[in-house]
Amino acid sequence: MAGTGTFSGIVNAPEFPEGLPWLNVRRPLRLAELRGKFVLLDFWSYCCINCMHVLPELRQLETKYEQELVVIGVHSGKFSNERDTEQIRKAIIRYQIRHPVVNDADYQVWQAYAVEAWPTLVLINPLGKIIARSAGEGVFEPYDALLREAVPYFEARQQLKRGLPAFKLEEEPADAPLRFPGKVASDEKRGRLFISDSNHHRILVSDAAGKILEVIGSGRPGAEDGNFEKASFRHPQGVFADGDRLYIADTENHLIRTADLNSRTVQTPLGTGAQARRFNQPGRGRSVALNSPWDLLVLDGKLYIAMAGSHQLWVADLKSWEARPFAGSGREALLDGPPMEAALAQPSGLAAGDGKIYLADSESSSIREVALKSAGAVKTLVGKGLFEFGDREGPAHRALLQHPLGVSLRDGVLYIADTYNNKIKMLDLAAGIVKTLAGTGRKQFKDGRFAEAAFNEPGGLAWLAGKLYVADTNNHQIRVLDPTSQTVTTLKLTDGLLPRRAQ
Repeated sequence: MAGTGTFSGIVNAPEFPEGLPWLNVRRPLRLAELRGKFVLLDFWSYCCINCMHVLPELRQLETKYEQELVVIGVHSGKFSNERDTEQIRKAIIRYQIRHPVVNDADYQVWQAYAVEAWPTLVLINPLGKIIARSAGEGVFEPYDALLREAVPYFEARQQLKRGLPAFKLEEEPADAPLRFPGKVASDEKRGRLFISDSNHHRILVSDAAGKILEVIGSGRPGAEDGNFEKASFRHPQGVFADGDRLYIADTENHLIRTADLNSRTVQTPLGTGAQARRFNQPGRGRSVALNSPWDLLVLDGKLYIAMAGSHQLWVADLKSWEARPFAGSGREALLDGPPMEAALAQPSGLAAGDGKIYLADSESSSIREVALKSAGAVKTLVGKGLFEFGDREGPAHRALLQHPLGVSLRDGVLYIADTYNNKIKMLDLAAGIVKTLAGTGRKQFKDGRFAEAAFNEPGGLAWLAGKLYVADTNNHQIRVLDPTSQTVTTLKLTDGLLPRRAQ
């Protein structure tokens, strides 16, 4: 963390430009009206895993210094989809952000503060001067240490005003069976669908028609093992069914959980429960630290993990629970080559077939493949780089996606949740052609013919009974694509499901 060397500061904090959209407040804020308080600006983008990691630390600071500190999120979106105020509003609700957020869509505030990376934090003292800034994660301890000294410094000079301004929180959607479902998986042999009901902190099991067969998790955020009614998760994402054992990426707990569908119990075989702070640290069972596991698949007695937080693909032996990086150096980039020399960028979706693992590499808006044989390599099928994205069909080497989160393989075709383009796309692996299967691209909720239907940030895909099921995250629904009728419908969840509000 860089500081000015004194709590008094030298540089005046630039004022917010007029006319920007604000969220979680009744009216736009001005720094001038916040004189007497510390103001911490958080420059973020809601796609960014590092920004997600910072949010709990900001909550700690907000709680500890609730009378002295105002946190303001400056959302300078990386992707064009993220510059839409309504999409930011949904992200605020999804991530349970309780401080004011300004939509800096044109990077006016970003440029005024000479920001270069997400996340960047800037601390402003009660006199309106910048006294510290930092880029990256690990923000609670350094800012807590600074504020512990700075608060009494300004209080002694009668320059500190205590009391929290009145903010207006964005309204949450009416409670419903699902809230921001992240992923879906299937067990085609037994006709079961598994849904990550992420913001209800639970997993739902249904049949192909939507009849609820099981609810895994109490609905309260936590990391408790035990029977299905007692167990708890924290914003789970990817799931994978292997017979009567369900593997769960318990993303915000940084854990891998297992659910025994016969005994109806949940256990935790992998992860310390704390986010890994060092790269490439293998380990076993509960002694190895993980970093935002986002999706899973099982192959030949091994569990493969899309480790979004460390920009890697990990592998764990299902007997010994020895876990290690399998591909990705830990550097966030789009770089092909030998597995541990290649670079990934927030891998978020997995599928497998023909001796390869396919990844939705979200931050590079790409689709990658990793050969499983020992001499295998990482290869890019679609995508060009961290800042090259769009919505273009055609030959794979020219096609463009926008922050895809999910993939599913069937009959030589890789189906893609092109999340920020709000479409479901297909990559014909033999022909090397990308085209849209369904979705207009408009951020809406609409059933109908493939060409007329609309999604809002679809995040996960799974085939069951000849149909493609989609976790339509921002619409709080599971959508069903029928290749025979070429239509999209919405799965109606029924029988015994009681909505459970997120805590």
